[in-house]
Amino acid sequence: MTAQIRPDLDSIPAYTPGRSYPGAVKLASNETTLAPLPAAAKAISEAVDVVNRYPDNQVVELRAALADFLDVGFDNVAVGCGSVALCQELVQITCSSVTDEVLFAWRSFEAYPIVTKVGNATAVQVPLTHDSVHDMDALAAAVTDRTKLIFVCNPNNPTGTAVGAAELTRFLDSVPPHILIVLDEAYYEYVRLTDRPDGVELGRTRPNVVVLRTFSKAYGLAGLRVGYAVGDPAVIGALLKVHIPFSVNRLAQAAAIASLEARHELLDRTDLLVAERERVRDALVTAGYRVPPSEANFVWLPLGARSAEFGEASAEAGVLVRPYGADGVRVTIGDPAENDAFLHFATDRAVCARFQD
Repeated sequence: MTAQIRPDLDSIPAYTPGRSYPGAVKLASNETTLAPLPAAAKAISEAVDVVNRYPDNQVVELRAALADFLDVGFDNVAVGCGSVALCQELVQITCSSVTDEVLFAWRSFEAYPIVTKVGNATAVQVPLTHDSVHDMDALAAAVTDRTKLIFVCNPNNPTGTAVGAAELTRFLDSVPPHILIVLDEAYYEYVRLTDRPDGVELGRTRPNVVVLRTFSKAYGLAGLRVGYAVGDPAVIGALLKVHIPFSVNRLAQAAAIASLEARHELLDRTDLLVAERERVRDALVTAGYRVPPSEANFVWLPLGARSAEFGEASAEAGVLVRPYGADGVRVTIGDPAENDAFLHFATDRAVCARFQD
């Protein structure tokens, strides 16, 4: 006889990362192909000498650096093992029963339904618009007296689409103040919208808004897993209570602090990626694909039922991309040579004829 396991876990899918294999171009995970900033690499090297010691469980130095960077109080910042860990902790601090509901758009970040079920809550998915954008009116209309938490992934993963500050502000002001709204801004550094929303600024006067950002994307620290939350001290204090002890390791803390200190070097990197993002999208649109404008470090091909087939064909061509069920395919923006390899496959006349209406 084996130990009893929660029976509802059978309905929870395991998180599926982007696959990889030797020799293939990997555009299936939202990583940057660039190494960490030189200052971060140096900090990692130096921190290796003290990994025999536990990291600072309160992450004091990094939280202080983030508070200074964002012009918020120390008590407004929490740090986690990637922003996805903070997502799960936010469900833990808001939901206590299966009758509690967590709202989010769909398709969106695939961890949302997982962390919701792990937290014993009920996921409520609100379809995106035809253009693969958050339907903010529909999201607001889905709020009930059972709603405890709302995730808004902006820019949205995997579609790359984003809503502007004005539309987002209207939504925030329409939600009852006792409901926690999580603005997941993992791709914030890549946004170039004229009406660019800044969740930290929007949250200054809204205690029910918490913002998530990460060092995994633009800062190139995906392998170290460090993200952060910015919000009202009451929310941050609750997060600290469910934080897994020592889960933000020494290397991650040191690298993140160094990255903040060298942040002036980041803009050139993100500008280069944005230029590649637009080049790839333009080439795909010219080839006849429907590709929504992206504000992230990837583009989205809404290929529907042909998504898995496209992913396999791309893999056979030596380029790994990320199909999402019968919804579409996400293609991370790599370096120019990697992007060219993908475009060589995707814009081939036979491939276009096979995967376009």
